Amino acid sequence: MIDLIRWDAPEPYEVFFTTRTGGVSTGAYASLNLGLLSGDERPQVEENRRRLFEAAGTSPERASWPKQVHGAGVTNADANGRGAEADAIWTQERARPLVVVTADCLPVALVRVAATRPGLALVHVGWRGLLAGVIPAACAALGGGLLAAAIGPGIGPCCYEVLEDVARPIRAAFGLGLVRDGVLDLAGTAERALRNAGVVRVDRLDTCTSCDPDRFFSHRRDEGHTGRQGAVAHVA
Repeated sequence: MIDLIRWDAPEPYEVFFTTRTGGVSTGAYASLNLGLLSGDERPQVEENRRRLFEAAGTSPERASWPKQVHGAGVTNADANGRGAEADAIWTQERARPLVVVTADCLPVALVRVAATRPGLALVHVGWRGLLAGVIPAACAALGGGLLAAAIGPGIGPCCYEVLEDVARPIRAAFGLGLVRDGVLDLAGTAERALRNAGVVRVDRLDTCTSCDPDRFFSHRRDEGHTGRQGAVAHVA
């Protein structure tokens, strides 16, 4: 059985964060690896994605996902389809699934609420993307108005040791309290970026991918030889 974590999102959005459970991949990629560039066999990843779309109640034929590069690029799924280099992807179309993949970075969902037309974005968020401004860029792509967000599983402050070359610019950009004793609160930094961008509701899972090898892939814990979980979402 696929283990999906559903966000209690406002209507009409369906948002799921994935775990590593319920797929066909083996070894370091066991079992629901969604990363086509992870080193896993492509047919296994494609079967995992098919299972994911089925469990999420949406169609793989219309799905879009970006080629993630740890930057601030945002792409419109309705215009660019699959494979554009970006770390955020958004849509206003119903029944167009979006996907991002992660393995310690955060999957973040953004939705437009109380609006005449829906707007949905998924964002791949690491420290580089935060400093580059991927969150305000994704918010701007949705055109402003009232936005709600959910921060999915990622590496927690229990495990995310960083050096001053990361800590210093994080403090400069987002303020104090996010790096303590050499560890970074990535979800806290993402929440601060979301609040700074005007997001009115921010929900957090606060689940550490590095701490739970049975449920999540972790790039840092597994020294880069691992699969990818992520998020899938659509406007119902």
